[in-house]
Amino acid sequence: MTMANETAKPDILIFGPKKPLIERGLAERFNVHIFHHPDDLAKLSPAQAQNIRGMAITNLVKADSTMLARFPKLEMIASFGVGYDHVDFRYAAEHNIVVTHTPDVLTDEVADTAIGLLIATLREFINADRYVREGRWPKQNYRLSPGSLRDRTVGIVGMGRIGQAIARRVAACDVPIVYHSRNPAAGVTFKHYPNLIEMATEVDTLIAITPGGASTAKMINADVLKALGPRGVLINVARGSVVDEDALIAALQDGTIMAAGLDVFAHEPNVPEAFFAMDNVVLLPHIASASVATRDAMDQLVVDNLLNWFSGKPALTPVPETPFGKRA
Repeated sequence: MTMANETAKPDILIFGPKKPLIERGLAERFNVHIFHHPDDLAKLSPAQAQNIRGMAITNLVKADSTMLARFPKLEMIASFGVGYDHVDFRYAAEHNIVVTHTPDVLTDEVADTAIGLLIATLREFINADRYVREGRWPKQNYRLSPGSLRDRTVGIVGMGRIGQAIARRVAACDVPIVYHSRNPAAGVTFKHYPNLIEMATEVDTLIAITPGGASTAKMINADVLKALGPRGVLINVARGSVVDEDALIAALQDGTIMAAGLDVFAHEPNVPEAFFAMDNVVLLPHIASASVATRDAMDQLVVDNLLNWFSGKPALTPVPETPFGKRA
């Protein structure tokens, strides 16, 4: 679908699931080309592709080097979400293309979800809700939950903006905190573990909030889960790729760890059916930032990055790999 035909306006490609706020926000300032499905990009003619100068990616749709190479005049990619491993930022950096994302505006929402998911998993809230709905409570009280937040130590995998927000919430619950990251986080006083297995051995709860991508793929594997131990609980609000799902399924089935709470999956929205039969796992459909208020703020930041850039101003939230200033 193509909107507007005013050649004086910069040409912008909106690529991914429909987001009316982004489409409305860009329609007046730009000549907008909208493609909701990856296969539809074939409908964009080479002549049109030659003129594309900006791109809004509205969800986790792949923008690899082959796709990006179609747009020789591309200056900016404004990506929806804090994670941007679906965008080939290395190609972008090599071709002086600024990549932006939408950090900060979703930090508190995701951190709230992580804590909610942790407590729901430990205290079996989803199972208890089902117990009431099935009419079983009048016959017998629900069992005492084997898990509790009261006697735990939490290890956070990743200590960026969201990791620190999660840590503040965990600390407010009077729960000890340590963390793993490649390097110690500036200004963070919790104990840092450069070795993930070493940290997993010392804690019984892992909360994953590290970026996705090749460097973190399956970093939470069978060895990490074994180190976590039979009281272990894994909460993943990072990327599904961070966890070896086969190893996690095996660990949950054989008691290597006690439970897991998952908001993300390796091949979402397709979730391994093995999880469905487990009472010791809570499954969410990638909703950590999915409130109206937060998603609207994320949409607006996509729009504002493009508006700023094509007004000759710096990008508002460039990713570290493309920290370019004003548009040349």
